[in-house]
Amino acid sequence: MSDLTTSNDPTDVRVIYALRQPAERVFNAWLIPDQAGKWLFATDTGQMLNAEIDARVGGTFRFVDHRNGEDVEHVGEYIVIERPHRLVFDFAVPKYSALKTRVAVEIEAQGTGCVLSLTHAGVPEEYAERTHTGWMKILNGLSASLAPLH
Repeated sequence: MSDLTTSNDPTDVRVIYALRQPAERVFNAWLIPDQAGKWLFATDTGQMLNAEIDARVGGTFRFVDHRNGEDVEHVGEYIVIERPHRLVFDFAVPKYSALKTRVAVEIEAQGTGCVLSLTHAGVPEEYAERTHTGWMKILNGLSASLAPLH
């Protein structure tokens, strides 16, 4: 066993995010296609073309975002669904990598809102910072999609 770390070693990326909405509402936003398509894997400059979700353990999801002149597909399979506190899924972006990673989302009620803890495991170390930034943008989108319209 060696202490030597190479840039190819996988790492875990963790993000903690506070939301003003209750845990049940936040949890549902991950699994309802019309809601998730507004923020999950969506980009500011892209257009979400497709959001398919089979919200059951063993079920799959597929999101297609058209960005920079190309379609980018995000796919995965649900491993754990424990409403409204825990969601675990395998995740891949086939256009960019054959690598499949695992994302765990924990949602804990806090006052009238909740705190979401996300761990993206198996991320190549050289993509850790970009992955963290990406999840922050995604969770900002989640928060905005759940905000009341005035």
